[in-house]
Amino acid sequence: MSAVTAPTSVFKRLLLGRPFRSDRLTEQLLPKRIALPIFASDALSSVAYAPQEIFLTLSLAGASAYTLSPWVAAAVVIVMLVVVASYRQNVHAYPSGGGDYEVVGKNLGGRFGLVVGSALLVDYVLTVAVSVSAGVENFGSAIPFLAEHKVLSALALIAVLMALNLRGIRESGLLFAIPTYGFIIGVLAMLVYGLFRVLVLGDEIRAESADFEFQGTESLAGLALAFLVLRAFSSGCAALTGVEAISNGVPAFRKPKSRNAATTLLIMGLLSVTMLSGIIALGIQTHLKYAENPAEQLAGAPDGYEQKTVIAQLARAVFDSFPIGFYFLAAITGLILVLAANTAFNGFPVLGSILAQDRYLPRQLHTRGDRLAFSNGILFLATFAGLLIAAYGASASALINLYIVGVFVSFTLSQTGMVRHWNRLLATEKDAGQRRRMVRSRAINAFGGVMTGTVLVVVLSTKFLLGAYVAIAAMVVIYVLMRAINKHYSKVSDQLRPDDNVRMLPSRVHTVVLVSKVHKPTLRALAFARATRPDSLTALTVNVDDEETRALQADWERNSIPVPLTVIESPYREITRPILDYVRGIRREGPRDLVMVFVPEYVVGHWWENLLHNQSALRLKGRLLFLPGVMVTNVPYQLQSSEARAEEQERLTSTDVRRGLTRPRGRE
Repeated sequence: MSAVTAPTSVFKRLLLGRPFRSDRLTEQLLPKRIALPIFASDALSSVAYAPQEIFLTLSLAGASAYTLSPWVAAAVVIVMLVVVASYRQNVHAYPSGGGDYEVVGKNLGGRFGLVVGSALLVDYVLTVAVSVSAGVENFGSAIPFLAEHKVLSALALIAVLMALNLRGIRESGLLFAIPTYGFIIGVLAMLVYGLFRVLVLGDEIRAESADFEFQGTESLAGLALAFLVLRAFSSGCAALTGVEAISNGVPAFRKPKSRNAATTLLIMGLLSVTMLSGIIALGIQTHLKYAENPAEQLAGAPDGYEQKTVIAQLARAVFDSFPIGFYFLAAITGLILVLAANTAFNGFPVLGSILAQDRYLPRQLHTRGDRLAFSNGILFLATFAGLLIAAYGASASALINLYIVGVFVSFTLSQTGMVRHWNRLLATEKDAGQRRRMVRSRAINAFGGVMTGTVLVVVLSTKFLLGAYVAIAAMVVIYVLMRAINKHYSKVSDQLRPDDNVRMLPSRVHTVVLVSKVHKPTLRALAFARATRPDSLTALTVNVDDEETRALQADWERNSIPVPLTVIESPYREITRPILDYVRGIRREGPRDLVMVFVPEYVVGHWWENLLHNQSALRLKGRLLFLPGVMVTNVPYQLQSSEARAEEQERLTSTDVRRGLTRPRGRE
């Protein structure tokens, strides 16, 4: 027992709670009201920054280009509705939780499935990075301290999200439900009240940036303006991120799983398009301005002006008589953006588990942790998202240029795969009613595939040099890495397949006990070795000091040890190489013989004691393990410090049982 094991175990229980039995997995299934905040928070929260990105891009052509924002928003809404309708077909056809990866792999082949898998893995990491960064920016609109320490704040929030998800999806869902519904209610209340004041009461509501004027912008026309509009459209399509998460999380829904997932997907789509359209409309009505570099682009801004987010500006303008409304919406928007990363914390581990089961990722990602969550996948996601945030300074605008490439790669391939899925079923289906349903579903998926493919081309053409190439490079690297992992697992599987040679018993067993001194660990190892009744048994020592070796031989004879002591010379004072040569010699004399090497070891109670003991044994074992036909057996001898550590661990376990952190053995 290491010195840090007991405190680590106690800390783990305090942080994560009591482990769950495997048969409690069904208790973690989600009703629609909890599934919505868990799986749809990403898509819902993206309306906080998707309109912002539209305004930001159009600002490059000045305020006049803002008149095009409703048309850009309308195009995004159409794409959103088509994608939602398409994924409702996916949910019914493939309810197993593989999502786009399963759809594409089964219908277009394994390599295309792997392309989608790599795209989704990159997208999930970027979801966490973008959502948390955007959340910190919204918090910073009300709390300047957070805006000044964006990176540290974002990393701290990722750590909190990681801990919550490690506790299990049901508990995290309950925690996330309140802010998600609070965000929906807050945004809808702002839109209804604001548009009511403008359109019904005739009030003039002006955002704090309404009186600023754009400077240093160019009046664009023709192809340049068209390209800018396309770029604004591709930025606004960030609102579609997270739509696929529900199709990946169907197994987490309560029965009937497919119907509940499809209903949740529809609710998410309707809420998203309503909020997106309303924010754009209210932004136009309040004459809002939003620029990438406000100090250079906005004339009339006061010195040291800190630009607030679009939602924060709208909330302050609409709730000018109720400041609490502004602070509530700024806080709840920042919170939902941070919690939107929870979509990725649920999607990434599940996808990683499926890929690991197919031997494309390390097998450790396939297993569930103490709380029935895919703990290793959660840790991987948090680590890589943290690295991205540190690299890009927690800038949502910089990260969003990397963001949506993977989304639309998976969208396009998934809808293409669904078309082939329906074609295959239609070839054998005879029932007229079923055929009509399948033809309708195929038409929806085909239209979705064409539309998302078109958007993918637009995104690549407008975002490639702005950072999309980084996401593409990451997908290529992950794709190649997963192919290499799969090749390795296949090679190992072939090597481990039983054959006649493996089933044959060894001709003889030769046992070698390594000896440094005549003491209790050595005598214990010799006793255990004799108990195995090998064909030959020898004690082996290496002569690196003549005087010590003679003393060892004298002790050997004095204690009448009934095992021959073999001394091998080492003129250069090496220990490992002479022992390896001796073992190889036994193997050369009998290639079908087995050599068992017994290595006495000390079991210590403190980490620093490991630095003082067992170093030679550790190096030797590492080399012996590479020799075929050789088995290494550790013979532990517990020192007093390890016994004290065992007693301390027993006391801590008893305390945990009394406090309810663990359960006594044999009891549930």
